[in-house]
Amino acid sequence: MSAMEIKTYLHKKKDLVDKALESIVPPANTFPPSVFEAMRYSLFAGGKRVRPILAIATAESLGARPKGLLPIAGALELIHTYSLVHDDLPAMDNDDFRRGRPTCHKVYGEAMAILAGDGLLNRAFEILSDQKRLKDVPAKRMMAITREIAVASGVFGMVGGQVVDMESEGKDVDFPTLEYIHTHKTGALIRASVRVGALYAGVNEKKLKALTRYGEFIGLAFQIADDILDIVGKQEDIGKDVGSDLKKGKKTFPSFYGLAESRNRAHEVVDKALLSLKDFDAKADVLRELAKYIIYRVN
Repeated sequence: MSAMEIKTYLHKKKDLVDKALESIVPPANTFPPSVFEAMRYSLFAGGKRVRPILAIATAESLGARPKGLLPIAGALELIHTYSLVHDDLPAMDNDDFRRGRPTCHKVYGEAMAILAGDGLLNRAFEILSDQKRLKDVPAKRMMAITREIAVASGVFGMVGGQVVDMESEGKDVDFPTLEYIHTHKTGALIRASVRVGALYAGVNEKKLKALTRYGEFIGLAFQIADDILDIVGKQEDIGKDVGSDLKKGKKTFPSFYGLAESRNRAHEVVDKALLSLKDFDAKADVLRELAKYIIYRVN
């Protein structure tokens, strides 16, 4: 699969995910409209849909058709978007721009942004527990998928990573702390997205372990790439202020290793991700190309 083919794949799957999101998030004029407007403002701000696409690509690599997975993939994006809305708040990262436009709290106010994030998170679990919408997924499998997402989103995953990230600002933290932040704040939901696609497909234990390793490695690679883009990226590409991590006194891979070595580390991590897929056939080529895309992207 070429670089052009992976871009085409990403575009097609993004369209599928966006259609699924339109079907699971009420229109902006639903009462009370203020919160639905804020939810949709952040959700449809042009995200790449990496997490839901990873779930879909993983399921396809195991021979499963993704149609029944789309509501679950949409739930992953709802949770990811909620996390961005809350991360941007003045009490946390205090960012003014996200995905190329003013952050949710800048447009709708801090209180409404908090509630919009709450709405996105809870809507995700409404979808994950909707038996009618997910009637084709066995109940036991659906329970495992829901738990996977809940753990990755909570205090043992994304929330825990955000806590340590906030508490580490301006401090000379060690590398294990930085790695904890990266693997939990960003990596946990990426890893879960891969595992969700595998669980949906009814994968065996051996392949699940291999895909879990793949998810862990690409989650770390994704955050290293973000750290690099925070220094060398262009605001019009990354959609937010460049150098914001440095201004806030955050430790990143480049602050530990410099840019050149950080790039080397990212490539090493991607190589490990690819090695995790050594026993998978050509159907997993999309996952292989996605791993490479993560470190070559510009936003």
